[in-house]
Amino acid sequence: MADAPLYDIFVIGGGINGCGIARDAVGRGYSVYLAEMNDLASGTSSASTKLIHGGLRYLEYYEFRLVREALMEREGLWRMAPHIIHPMRFVLPYAKGIRPAWMIRLGLFLYDHIGGRKLLPATRTVDLRHDPAGKPLKPLFSTAFEYSDGWVDDARLVALNARDAHERGAVIRTRARVVGAQRAGEMWRVTIEDGRTGAVNEVFARLLVNAAGPWVDHVLSDALGEGDVHNVRLVQGSHIVVRKKFDDPRAFFFQNHDGRIIFAIPYQDDFTLIGTTDRDYPGDPHDVRISEEETDYLCAAASEYFAEPVRREDIVWTYSGVRPLYDDGASTAQAATRDYVLREEAPDGGAPLISVFGGKITTYRRLAEHALEKIGAHIGAKGPAWTAASRLPGGDFEPQAFDAGVATLARDYPFLGAVTARRLFRLYGTEAAAFLGRAASRAELGRDFGHGLFEAEVRHLVAREWAVSADDILWRRTKLGLRFSAEQAAQLADFLGQLHLEAAA
Repeated sequence: MADAPLYDIFVIGGGINGCGIARDAVGRGYSVYLAEMNDLASGTSSASTKLIHGGLRYLEYYEFRLVREALMEREGLWRMAPHIIHPMRFVLPYAKGIRPAWMIRLGLFLYDHIGGRKLLPATRTVDLRHDPAGKPLKPLFSTAFEYSDGWVDDARLVALNARDAHERGAVIRTRARVVGAQRAGEMWRVTIEDGRTGAVNEVFARLLVNAAGPWVDHVLSDALGEGDVHNVRLVQGSHIVVRKKFDDPRAFFFQNHDGRIIFAIPYQDDFTLIGTTDRDYPGDPHDVRISEEETDYLCAAASEYFAEPVRREDIVWTYSGVRPLYDDGASTAQAATRDYVLREEAPDGGAPLISVFGGKITTYRRLAEHALEKIGAHIGAKGPAWTAASRLPGGDFEPQAFDAGVATLARDYPFLGAVTARRLFRLYGTEAAAFLGRAASRAELGRDFGHGLFEAEVRHLVAREWAVSADDILWRRTKLGLRFSAEQAAQLADFLGQLHLEAAA
């Protein structure tokens, strides 16, 4: 394979950090190749609590640098992608005997003032006896603190970073597993296996980025042959989704008597998302599932606050992910640092390797900038940092103009109906019109698979966003899996199979 192509940077991993680094790098003028062994965001990056937040609880562990950086990113990310990110107010009921009120007030004062907040409203005290936020809670909670953070569609954030990277010239390959990477002088020779066909190919790169998330140590030990390595602490975070528990648009931040916290968040209009757990995970990240213990814990913790208990039979979906936290030797999973670490290796002037440990969705853009600083030091700097003022595909409108954008889409395509118009603008922003085209009726969008998922949207996701399976579309690109029946999902899978056969013919 002497004619294998040469790239400046090869990125292993199609989660938020890998796609963020690829986008930043190609935008500066580097040639970039990214390989993901499954679907984009198929691991940790689609299993978050869906928050753009500073991490209020991290102040207890003196993670001031991380919290400040995350707070500074909130409004910038909202401007970058105002379709998939929006501000959200959080209500923190005061519970006696857990954290003193003065500590909470001090934490929220810091939260308001160390991150350059401009658009988001400040903290306030809430009387739950009169405020609508108190309605779903037990009457023993009379006072709460309300503060600002943001909500994000995590998997779409990954897909849009990959889209933008690809449109700027990066190669993005999914279902492509790196089975080997060896230094060949000042270059890496990377061997990639196609997960669908079994075909193997090689490429060369001047620098390798290991952004494999929970598999970062596996890449070091297996693909790179470094032997038994232990750099990350795998921490499981699980969530449950139940039928809507409250009508208020605000989310809740609940403190538990064991010192941990959970969120209860409005989710996909008709549901409430409750999570997360924090416990060390000893198994294979591929096999992570919510445990019986975690299910009981989340139900019990939420029931401490809600007047109507959360029961197992209320659960309509669960999901679980593994956070690849840098192993800092903390005694508990909750205390382990959420900050990221970038480790560089270039033995004897050989081809450089940068491995990414830890990180949060909120700080992915800054992590990418820091990675590019290190990349530039190794293989030469190119263009300047640029992503802070950028927009992701579909996000070219002002943050406060989301409702106006929905209204425009509903006006231009009145046959969609209000619910579908809002869903499409939330997912695709101004790009929704690209696949709706000149359609003047629902019939012109092709087959309706259910709940407003038309053939035109499915074809867009296959052609432009690397969707292959029904799960890619229903659980990562759209979340319509919450509404689809098994029969509808099977019909979608059959259609995708037909599309792939047509493409291969």
